[in-house]
Amino acid sequence: MSGTDSTRTRADIGFSDALDGFDPADWAAAPATSPKPRPPADTARRSAEATGFVSRQPVTPKPVADAGGVGGEKPADRLLVRRRRTGRNMQFNLKARPDTIETYCAIADANGWGLGETLEYAVTLLQREYGTKGS
Repeated sequence: MSGTDSTRTRADIGFSDALDGFDPADWAAAPATSPKPRPPADTARRSAEATGFVSRQPVTPKPVADAGGVGGEKPADRLLVRRRRTGRNMQFNLKARPDTIETYCAIADANGWGLGETLEYAVTLLQREYGTKGS
């Protein structure tokens, strides 16, 4: 005989009585109503600000007048955007002292360069000063 027996009844799991009075028409969608009018455009923004919500939308960076952090401004306090499409697609990681990184970023910020662009200028200057070995 095969592994299934068509004469067996299913086990009662306790809710078959609830299905006896089930009517799918009870689940019908509510009749369509006219759409609610939209609130003014800045209502959501004002409401979010009032409740402390912080937007994830990009903001326009503040101009950096003092790239070196002089005048009590810390470099981390400045709002900078260094990401842009440049065609550079290779990763280059290295370790450096904190003061070297801060100086490097200050040079990039003062000239309006991205970090990759700053590296390219540095390599050009190093080649000019020390020459190229091996090529």
